[in-house]
Parts: sequence; structure tokens; C-alpha cells
Amino acid sequence: MARVRYSFSSRRAGHIEDIRKEKKKIPSLIKEIIEVSDIILEILDARFIQETMNKELEELIKNQGKKILYVLNKSDIVDMKSKIQEISLLGIAPYIFVSCKKRRGVSELRNKIKIEAKKLHITGRRTQVGIIGYPNTGKSSIINILSGRSPARTGSEAGFTKGVQKIRLSSDILMLDTPGIIPESEYSHTKEEVIKKHATIGARTSNTIRDPEMIVFELVKNFSAQIEKFYDIDSKGDPEVLIEKLGRKKSFLKKGGVVDENRTSRLIIQDWQEGKIRM
Repeated sequence: MARVRYSFSSRRAGHIEDIRKEKKKIPSLIKEIIEVSDIILEILDARFIQETMNKELEELIKNQGKKILYVLNKSDIVDMKSKIQEISLLGIAPYIFVSCKKRRGVSELRNKIKIEAKKLHITGRRTQVGIIGYPNTGKSSIINILSGRSPARTGSEAGFTKGVQKIRLSSDILMLDTPGIIPESEYSHTKEEVIKKHATIGARTSNTIRDPEMIVFELVKNFSAQIEKFYDIDSKGDPEVLIEKLGRKKSFLKKGGVVDENRTSRLIIQDWQEGKIRM
């Protein structure tokens, strides 16, 4: 399906018109998508629920009186019991666990959208469902599986969806796919804590990270047992030992038989972001 760019000048009519504008700031674009949407799906990574919640956009949505449905994707790689407890503490509702990979929770999500759309009693136009989330939380995959086809391209690289697409869920419901967005307060290429967070949740992919070893140190600090189990390596929680052993195991070696730490670290980050390492 071809990508379409939109104008939001006809907000009063509540519909979207095609335009030729080639440039639009993403934060502004997302805010306008929210304004014209009747229902918002916030796609969260089930591994990092709180970390992938965009409080800035949530506040904007609630101030406009819009309905938020929290969709917890990648639920096949988490311990559901602990995540339900976490959700209870966070107090978010309504929520739905989904696994695009295992095709779980999709029918429930589709039905929930239709139920919420009927409650709005919109006449004269389709109900518009805006879909937001951090990069790489799986927005496009959810759209594809909901629609039963592949109109939204998918990829494991953060920020893969560059523009806005409209996809029909049913004869009276239209889904609006948007680029992955991070809170404006987190825009930074230099703050170490922000970089670590984005790399961990997949909002900054392995090939864009300047210091992958730093990210591996952070991952091992928090998830050493899971990482060691996946690679079948006993590193005693020491990231340097992990990188050394894994590099030799994968034959990621430089001249002189020295382990290529950069390549090895990027592999760990990539496997982590692709959900190969279970939590």
C-alpha cells in the first residue's frame, strides 16, 4: 500500500485529506493525528511497560477527552503473572496483551476497538483510530495483523515507518499508522541515561549506537541471567567476560585473534531488541 501524506486543515469535518507537503515535524504530526482520532491505541513493549509509556502524549490525549487503549505487545517473551501485577500497580486501563509473533490477543483487540467505536455513535464518517508508540514497539506489525494483510511495512530498525498511513480495519473504522515517537523531553544524542534506555527498549537500534559496549554493560547489569542462559555462557555477571567468551564462540575475531568487542556487543543488543532473549 502506498504511503500517503495528510493535511489536517479540515479538522472540524473530522476527516483527513491528502496533501503535497513534504516536510512536517514528527512531534507536531503526532499531536495532530491525536486531535483527529477518536480512539488512540498506545502500543507498549510488554517487557518495558512503564518505560515505553509516553506520558506527554497520554496527558494530551486525556485532556482532549479521547479514549486510550493500552496494547502490550511482545507478550510471548515475558512472565505474564509479574506483568499483570505491574499493570495493577501502574493503574493503566483498559489494556490488552498481544503477541504478533504468536498471533495472541489479536481478536480480542479487534473486538475491543469495534466495541469502543460503537460507543462513540459517530455518524457521517468512519471512526478514526490513531496508533502511537515508541519506535520498534511493533505498531506496524499490529496494524498488519489486525487488517489481515500487509499495508504497513515492518522492520526491526527503530523509526522504520517514516510517514502516516491509513488502513481500513472495517467498513466504518480507519486506522492511522504513525512514525515511532519518543517524548520530546528525551530528545538527546548525548545523555548517557537516555541512550541506555532507548537502546534497551529498542528505540535506538544497534547500528546507530556509538558505544555498544556501554549498552551491553547496562543490559548485563539488569538481565545477566537471561543473557547468559540464551548464549549458554557463564560470565558470573561480568559483561567483559561475556563479550570475550561470546566473541570467541561466534569467531568474531580481529587480527591477532583479539575479540571484536564492537561487533560482539552489537550482536547482543540486536538479539535483545529482536526479542530473542526472553525475560
